[in-house]
Amino acid sequence: MKKTMMGNYAASWGAQLSRVQVIAAYPITPQTLIVEKLSEIVANGELDAEFIKVESEHSAMSACIGASATGARAYTATSAQGLALMHEMLHWAALARLPIVLTNVNRAMAPGWSIWADQNDSLSQRDTGLMHIFASSSQDILDSTILGYKVSEQVLLPTLISFDAFFLSHTVEVVDMPLIEDVDKFLPPYNPEYKLDVNDPRSFGALTSEEHYYEFRYKMQKAMEDAIGLIKKEGREYEKLTSRYYDLIHPYRCEDADLILVTSGTIAETTNVAVDELREEGKKVGNLRIRVIRPYPKQDILKAIKNCSKIAVIDRNISCGYHGIFAQELKSALYNETDIPVWGYLAGIGGRDVKIENIKEISDETLKSKEPEDMIMKGVKV
Repeated sequence: MKKTMMGNYAASWGAQLSRVQVIAAYPITPQTLIVEKLSEIVANGELDAEFIKVESEHSAMSACIGASATGARAYTATSAQGLALMHEMLHWAALARLPIVLTNVNRAMAPGWSIWADQNDSLSQRDTGLMHIFASSSQDILDSTILGYKVSEQVLLPTLISFDAFFLSHTVEVVDMPLIEDVDKFLPPYNPEYKLDVNDPRSFGALTSEEHYYEFRYKMQKAMEDAIGLIKKEGREYEKLTSRYYDLIHPYRCEDADLILVTSGTIAETTNVAVDELREEGKKVGNLRIRVIRPYPKQDILKAIKNCSKIAVIDRNISCGYHGIFAQELKSALYNETDIPVWGYLAGIGGRDVKIENIKEISDETLKSKEPEDMIMKGVKV
């Protein structure tokens, strides 16, 4: 069934189709519409769930942790400062091995006060132990929510789904909604082996020694490694229902490319168009969209870039004092594996629009350059 909807509503309907049982809601622009729509869905009887209005984002994640610990399927959504306020509890959710799905609408961190797209808010959480997806379309948002629960509930790790403020959150697109009956077959009810139960008492999150804590981290790392194959497997199962496949990466015209652009989020969709135009100009350029950054898809990336001679990463984020975060991650993955040079570009910081001509400029500059600079900031007024 096809519907036109904003990206925010795609997240809401993804949660509804996943039959979430507990929703913790706290409003923050540009995420507010997600929980507002879910409040309507619950009030209209289209979803049997507890809708909890909390006093902060810290409380929202705390409520989800409590719900998930009892065996309920829990969901919440936030942006920017709200996600930062959740930070402590994100560590708790991951180490407690709770398969919560959290939507974050990527928004620039303050000050200056901003409501526009920037990935620093969610990338600041990359070491908490959450799996992390960057959606590039409203369809991707809805489907990733369902797939997030499917994978999370098997590896017992939370999933963070991020997408660009306004470029996706408030833009209306056509979304193909799968039938609830098909989703029910794909995503059965969550029934964990261990949960809070007064009739079967256990200890959760108690004081532990250094010997045992080390084991907790080891098992989280192993779960991340297992998730790589599981994301692919469940992606193929979901494709049987919807004809849509979601992998960790999505290469576009990379097989014979001399230059591969590495992108994420909505910039990736614009880059596909730019690549087509560059090909018409006789320039062999491809686009590698990173959809999942945790677990990091190192082997998939190495396979995708093996035939190119140059790589240019376009980051809508910055790790001040170094450079773009996706560029850092890629350079780390390629070290000792290949000598393909990597150019790092910063574009779209704080919500600036990244247009086709900007991407073509980046491509032309990289193709002409002999050696990469440490960091190139595009569209900066000095």
